[in-house]
Amino acid sequence: MTKIGFIGLGNVGGKLAGSLIRNGHDVTVRDLDDSLVQAYVARGAKAASSPRAMAEAVDIIITCLPSPAASAAVAEGEDGFIAVMRPGQVWMEMSTTDHNEVLRLSKLVEAKGAMIMDCPVSGGCHRADTGNIAIFAAGKREAFDKVFPVLTTMGRRILHTGDLGTASTLKVVTNYLCTVHLAALAEALTVCKVGGMDMNTAYEAIRISSGNSFVHETESQVILNGSRDINFTMDLVIKDVGLFDQWAQDLNVPLEISPLVLNIFKDGQAKYGPREHSPNIIRRIEEPCGVKVLGQGFPADMVDDEPEEPGYEVIAKR
Repeated sequence: MTKIGFIGLGNVGGKLAGSLIRNGHDVTVRDLDDSLVQAYVARGAKAASSPRAMAEAVDIIITCLPSPAASAAVAEGEDGFIAVMRPGQVWMEMSTTDHNEVLRLSKLVEAKGAMIMDCPVSGGCHRADTGNIAIFAAGKREAFDKVFPVLTTMGRRILHTGDLGTASTLKVVTNYLCTVHLAALAEALTVCKVGGMDMNTAYEAIRISSGNSFVHETESQVILNGSRDINFTMDLVIKDVGLFDQWAQDLNVPLEISPLVLNIFKDGQAKYGPREHSPNIIRRIEEPCGVKVLGQGFPADMVDDEPEEPGYEVIAKR
């Protein structure tokens, strides 16, 4: 059986690791929070004392961490795993990271005769929890084919995006688009509230119309519940949209919406803190209007009601 090491048991990583364990894979875990490690050991995983020790014991290393700096630290820092990687081994980087950083680290990995795949996920923590999330995977086809059974355990729709770095780039693009619609929904829902609309009716009107989106069907629900908890925070939005905006600047593409959205969330972070739930960007509009945008019967947390099914490769149209 292929031995898998998983570093990073946070909001997304923990759920992805849980899918692997639930489906019978041999999984070794690592996180700075030992209580998280022990919780996964209780579910059937093994624990590694360091990234280096993990790499010595497994065939595939998976990282799902909050920043490029965090990934670099476990990969090439003290007790990092790259130093002991070996031919045939694969590192699956599932963090949302900078494609230039992936390319930089890939040279170190390939110098060891090992392989690297850039594999960010998209679709929300609730889908990560059931193995139904989408996964972008970039890198050599040989590496993709080797890790495909692992990808289809963690995700439903698997897209091989091409050369290394393209998956991280596309993930940043999709997170930018999600953020644009979240900002627009905050405005739309607040205007409906101030205008005296029934918020449950407003939600359904948007859902069944051309104004609908994945963001509306998920984040609008936790906004209307009042929890505003989608397992994503202001600082992560700024990181992702910042990466997209910087890429556009590097390409000399004159964007208008991206800088505006980035500034909206920077203002939200300044007002409410970096770890504030990202849907609470609506507070910037609620508070001046003296309203709270709430509905009735909406969930505090999103739960995936689709049955868990084996994943499959999505083929781009040509």
